[in-house]
Amino acid sequence: FLVLGICAVIFAIDLIRMYPDFTGEAILNTFMVAVSLAVAAIPEGLAAVVTVVLSIGVTNMSKRNAIIRKLTAVETLGCAQVICTDKTGTLTQNRMTVVRHYGSDERLLATALALCSDARESGDGIVGEPTEAALVAYAASLELHKSELERLQPRVDEVPFDSMRKMMTTVHSLPTGGEELPGAAAGNATVGRTDGGYIAVQYTKGAPDVLLGRCTAALVDGVLVPMTAELRERIEAENRAMAEQALRVLAAAYRPLAELPDNSAPEALEQELVFLGLVGMIDPVRPEVGAAIEQCREAGIIPVMITGDHPATAFAIAQRLGIADSPSRVCLGSELDSLDDDGLSRAVGRYTVYSRVSPEHKTRIVTALRRAGCITAMTGDGVNDAPSLRAADIGVGMGRGGSDVVRGVADIILSDDNFPTLVDATREGRRIYDNICKAVQFLLSSNLSEIITIFTATALGFTVLSPAQILWINLITDTFPALALGLEEAEPDVMSRPPRSLDEKIIGAG
Repeated sequence: FLVLGICAVIFAIDLIRMYPDFTGEAILNTFMVAVSLAVAAIPEGLAAVVTVVLSIGVTNMSKRNAIIRKLTAVETLGCAQVICTDKTGTLTQNRMTVVRHYGSDERLLATALALCSDARESGDGIVGEPTEAALVAYAASLELHKSELERLQPRVDEVPFDSMRKMMTTVHSLPTGGEELPGAAAGNATVGRTDGGYIAVQYTKGAPDVLLGRCTAALVDGVLVPMTAELRERIEAENRAMAEQALRVLAAAYRPLAELPDNSAPEALEQELVFLGLVGMIDPVRPEVGAAIEQCREAGIIPVMITGDHPATAFAIAQRLGIADSPSRVCLGSELDSLDDDGLSRAVGRYTVYSRVSPEHKTRIVTALRRAGCITAMTGDGVNDAPSLRAADIGVGMGRGGSDVVRGVADIILSDDNFPTLVDATREGRRIYDNICKAVQFLLSSNLSEIITIFTATALGFTVLSPAQILWINLITDTFPALALGLEEAEPDVMSRPPRSLDEKIIGAG
């Protein structure tokens, strides 16, 4: 409005000056100067500069394993205040290894875990999801190869893993003739022999705190004993001890079957189980993540870890990475269930770690953070993570381990599934925004100088620039310097200042 007002004033002054000697040519020349000035005042080169800067920035990010699917995500990423991230594969290397076990019959424990998984042995090693591949490798280290186990105990039924149940169950037929199975228990545990009256066996693995609640007995030194409060307390203490060492803990149980089950529903199968034992797996933290977390802190970005692991495991890793400094910063999924949306929005600022969560919880967490006024980025890899990615200001999908659904809804895809890559992308987003601001300020200041010059010359009664010269200045001498500003390297303090507000103006604060 200011520019158009000045143009109108210049046009009016020229008309007044030539009064009463109006000629068509003189009016046309005056009008052309006013129009040229209006054109000059509006930075036509800005669209080209912004497009080029964004495009080059996107190319730079892709070279660093961050693929931008929506250009607007670059600008939003620069003002992210919270980054919600999964643990496995993003903060850790997703290379599980069993390093500890608890149970009196390690061979039967390993047999149960290997058979109750979908990973398999192949000529190139073990193929499958990292956690299950670690279980098959653990069994193989005890000379219990899954291919041989499956030959002796072929799978006849299954209940796949579910993030709500946190368990998986498989049913296997037993060989005839009373043949002893590798890893079979001795004594009263007759699961390994069909002459004990059983024709099949069910194996169940899952989160210890969930699976233990389904067990009515335990295998201790080859003997089935009732699941007493004292025995349960010992198992829970061992689970906590493993979790506090940052180990991911899985429990295994079995149930001998006199006949194949008619009802394969989880509610029917996953009951009256016999507890076999626990295994603790280590998933090494990515060595570069600690520095990236520290960089987030310096940049005023709050990293939040969301995981399905035991709270002790989650806190141990979060403490090691600098995400949480006290167990009070950890929130359980069951606590989320007890809060309504308003209560969660008020409480969400107290937590930086969420454990034992489901995909539905992730969406609630992101929504609560946004309702609390935080610009939030969310990472995800599974199909169930798609709603939380949509709910976030910036959805970040995993390119290596992510599903097609997640990659389809994400604004940004990390081709290496690595948290530091997202931090690098945030740095690039801030650099791009800073440079666009520099280009805009340069263009507006250059155009303002043209307006002042022409306005002054017109007021004094002479012409300093013709319309063609004005357009030349605007198209040539404005655009290229602005483009150069748009390609500058990041300022030294780009990641040591707090995130800007989403409502911050390009020209403001003086």
